[in-house]
Amino acid sequence: MQLSEKDNATPYLIAPDPAAPRLTRAIEGVDHTGARQSISVVEERPLTIFLNSREIVTAMTIGDYPEYLAVGFLRNQGMLSDTDEVTGVDYDDDLETVVVRTAVETSHEEKLNKKTRTSGCAVGTVFGDMMEGLEGLTLPKAQLRSSWLYALSAKVNQTPSLYLEAGAIHGTVLCQGDRPLVYMEDVGRHNAVDKIAGWMHATGTGAADKILYTTGRLTSEMVIKTALMGIPVLASRSGFTAWGVEIAREVGLTLIGRMRGKRFICLSGEERVIWDADPDAVPDEGRKHRRKSAEG
Repeated sequence: MQLSEKDNATPYLIAPDPAAPRLTRAIEGVDHTGARQSISVVEERPLTIFLNSREIVTAMTIGDYPEYLAVGFLRNQGMLSDTDEVTGVDYDDDLETVVVRTAVETSHEEKLNKKTRTSGCAVGTVFGDMMEGLEGLTLPKAQLRSSWLYALSAKVNQTPSLYLEAGAIHGTVLCQGDRPLVYMEDVGRHNAVDKIAGWMHATGTGAADKILYTTGRLTSEMVIKTALMGIPVLASRSGFTAWGVEIAREVGLTLIGRMRGKRFICLSGEERVIWDADPDAVPDEGRKHRRKSAEG
C-alpha cells in the first residue's frame, strides 16, 4: 500500500477507541486525601491462539482485534511464513479463542519443542526462532526526517487513547512519513506490535517505507519483531536495553528512543536520518501527556 502526499492529511486507518465499553471498567477507591474516587481501569482477558488443531499460547489482552493479534503473533514467532496460505481466521468470543487455519500443515510442532522462552509482557515468545529469522536479513535503505519524528510524536501524543485515559497499557503505531496510520494498544507491548503485524498481513501493506512508534521500552524482542516485519525504523518515548541496541546495529535498524518534547537520541542506523528540523521550534508537551506517560 502506497500513500500520496494528499493522503497524509487523512485520519488514522485504525485508531484507539477509549470509550469502547469492553476495554475499561470503572472501579472505586480512596485517594490520598481519603476521598472516594472512581477511575477507569483497563480490562484484561485471556485469548487462546490455535494454529490449525494445535494450541499455541494463551495471551492476556484487552480483547480488541483478536484476529490481527493471532495472525501477527504467529508470523512474528516464525510459525507462519510468507509461503503459508492462511485459509481462515475464526474467533469465538464465548470461548475466547482464535483458530488460524492454513492450507497445509506448518512446521510449528518442531518450533514448539525448543525450550528457550521469554516472559515478555503478558505473553512469552519463542526467542530462538526469532533470532534465527534475523540471519541474512537486510532492511530497506529508507530515509527518515527528524521533522517526521517531531510531527509523529505530537500527533500520537494528542490522539485520544486508553494510554491517556487509563494508563497501564502500551501503544504501538505504524507510520509512514509524518502520518500515523494504525494505532494499536494492549496490556503487553508485544501484543500491540503483533496486532499491527496481523493488520499488515491482512491488508498486504508493505514495510519498506514505514516507521514503528511505540510507547514501550526498546528491548531485544521489540527490535527483533520490528526487523522481522521488515520495518527499517523503530522509535519510542521510552529507553533502550543494551542488547536491543546491539541487535539493531547488527541488522541495520534505525533505533530512536527517549523521544520527549524537543529531544530524542538515535543509537543505531543514524545514516538514515536527515536533520531537517529546528528543535527550538518544537513546542513543549502538554502537562496531561507528561502525567499520563509517567504513569504508563
